[in-house]
Amino acid sequence: MSTVTGPQSNGRTAPAGPALLELRGVTAGYGRTTVLRGVDLSVPPGAVVALLGPNGAGKTTLMRVAAGLVGVSSGHVLLGGEDVTRARPHQRVKQGLCLIPEGRGIFPNLSVRENLTLQVPPWRQEDGFEPALRAFPVLEERLSRMAGSLSGGQQQMLALSRSFLAHPNVVLLDEVSMGLAPRIIDEIFEALVNLSHTGVALLLVEQYVNRAMKVADHVYVLGRGQVRFTGDPSELDDRALARLYLGDTAPAVSQ
Repeated sequence: MSTVTGPQSNGRTAPAGPALLELRGVTAGYGRTTVLRGVDLSVPPGAVVALLGPNGAGKTTLMRVAAGLVGVSSGHVLLGGEDVTRARPHQRVKQGLCLIPEGRGIFPNLSVRENLTLQVPPWRQEDGFEPALRAFPVLEERLSRMAGSLSGGQQQMLALSRSFLAHPNVVLLDEVSMGLAPRIIDEIFEALVNLSHTGVALLLVEQYVNRAMKVADHVYVLGRGQVRFTGDPSELDDRALARLYLGDTAPAVSQ
């Protein structure tokens, strides 16, 4: 966990309105192992919501539950107010959900152009891949290059292009800054914040807490599969975060 130097504020007015993604009392896991326990979470349109917590807290499982890759044993998942708890992943994609998982989700032996073409869903073919090139201009200069020859940051930009090409309502981002240089992280975060300004809801799992807090409108902190804190980034400082990350024996907090 990176540290913060004090209560964080990004200067943005937190978006309001009906949630585009909502988890209500979700309990889920793998086989007999329960990972999430009664989780409530809400992501309104145009919001950047940071999902933080120590390793093993259940962050990636929550993302996979939202995407339909892990089923729930109780509770509900809603997209745009519609219950999609039993909907399959591809159905959620058609309803506007986009998951960018940890790692580089690209085809290294195909060109950048071919990768972008594959990322455009069938129902958006008329739009081409210009939105991704506007978000990440460096890719336009490398359209004919093999994706595997790109730098790590450029590969991540290519993977993130799906967020712009699918025209989603909700984007789930799992550790998109992993292993990248600070300058590249800044570029990626700027593009994502600009995406949120179009009304897209972003749920961000991020190892660099300080960076996440700077762009987030709202923060959830998980601990042992439960929400330990929900509130504005300005309500958290080093001491509060340390308690939430390390003091898993503390009672759940809701603010």
